[in-house]
Amino acid sequence: MIRNCLHNSRLRNIILAAVAIGLWGLPAARPVAADGKAPPSKAGPASARVTDPSPTTARSTPELPAELNEYVFRPDASFDWKLTSREERWLLGRPWGTIHTLELVSQTWQGTVWRHVVVVFVPPQVKPGQTWLLWVDGDPPPRAKVDALGMLIAAHIRAPFVMLFGVPNQPLLNGCREDALIAETLAMYLRTENKQWPLLFPMVKSVVRCMDALQAYAAKEWQCDLQRFIVAGASKRGWTAWLTAATGDRRVQAIVPLVFDALNLPVQMERQIQAFGKFSDMIRDYRERGLLPIPNTAAARHLWRMIDPWTYLPRLTMPKLIINGTNDPFWMVDALNVYWEDLPGQKWVLYIPNAGHYICERRSDGTEESLPQRAIQTFTAFAYAQIHGRPWPQMKWQWPAAPPGRMRVAGECGIVPHAVRLYTAHATGRDFRAAVWKESPMNVSGDRTLQAEWPIHGRGCTAAFVECEFVMDGRHYTLSSPIRLGQATNE
Repeated sequence: MIRNCLHNSRLRNIILAAVAIGLWGLPAARPVAADGKAPPSKAGPASARVTDPSPTTARSTPELPAELNEYVFRPDASFDWKLTSREERWLLGRPWGTIHTLELVSQTWQGTVWRHVVVVFVPPQVKPGQTWLLWVDGDPPPRAKVDALGMLIAAHIRAPFVMLFGVPNQPLLNGCREDALIAETLAMYLRTENKQWPLLFPMVKSVVRCMDALQAYAAKEWQCDLQRFIVAGASKRGWTAWLTAATGDRRVQAIVPLVFDALNLPVQMERQIQAFGKFSDMIRDYRERGLLPIPNTAAARHLWRMIDPWTYLPRLTMPKLIINGTNDPFWMVDALNVYWEDLPGQKWVLYIPNAGHYICERRSDGTEESLPQRAIQTFTAFAYAQIHGRPWPQMKWQWPAAPPGRMRVAGECGIVPHAVRLYTAHATGRDFRAAVWKESPMNVSGDRTLQAEWPIHGRGCTAAFVECEFVMDGRHYTLSSPIRLGQATNE
């Protein structure tokens, strides 16, 4: 999401305009005190080494694969960090905040030293507290665009916002990048059964080491006892956010995985074949290396178990906000339903209608919005609520039996929505990647319940979900129900 925004040539002017008019109409900024009262940690030198988490730092759960945690929490002498710059920024003659840039060495993996840029955005009149928002990203875009969007998000959440780049370090292994690189390392594991190979392990370690460095820097710069992080990322970095939480590291207060709708991977792959007739072309790197279909070997089954967040469900108890596009070509439209009911703890989902993998909504004229506004508004509102202890709506959904040819939904919201909308789409089968989603208004009763009924399309399948819009401290955000599919009775 953020990467797509930063590379858009029109975005910087949009962001600057949004900031100038007050962050999409947000209330005026006010000082926010540190959210913790614990005594400050003793600060170390500017390039301090942070010790590895103690056994009590990570939650211990028996009978789970040990390889992820063994790799992530294993000491690595190459770990290091240093401050490279600290800049005060001004906008329209007013303080805009401070930008701190760190250089991080997270580890040495397969002989390659992994180096990262870490950028910390602190808005004016904000004293950093115990919880920060950490966004995990790949290659850094132009720095001017990074800074503009980073300051916007930090101002929106009224807390430090961190962007970690270089996850993974790439290109590697003869020029491989992104999915091709991950797939190549998984294939290397199957050839060697060397448990160091899966690239998701060093990607997670990059996040954990970034948290170590940030804690040390916060103690030195602000005498801040930084304790918790909201970890977020999109696509491969969404996968990484899930697996960072799966380590059981207690510093992960909440996660926001975007456009990685693939928990319980073996079942997801089977359902793709059923819906699409083949695997999505977006995951061809895995198919071409013999990883899909999943080979019927003990090594292959163990590999997918090690890297599937579904395996670690007992550890995924923290609050979770899942963000997906309804037309993402990577996944089934209702892939969430494979794992949603089994996710422990508090959980919310946001679907962006008529949006693909970059979650920019496609308008009726075929053009895409420049800024994924739904995603950014809900993402930052969630972080704001987590950091400042603001209420967040508890939502329950049911799909009662309906007459033939129709669908029903019933929902309950812990907070009265500002607006409610029903989105529906139609397809000849279960492939909704090219479908067009249409909205219609819904009513909510005074007791915070809502109901709707609508017809299933005469042929094929109808997909539907409910979107609720809320307002919190002047911030508008939206949340969704899971998507439900209905089959025409004449099929």
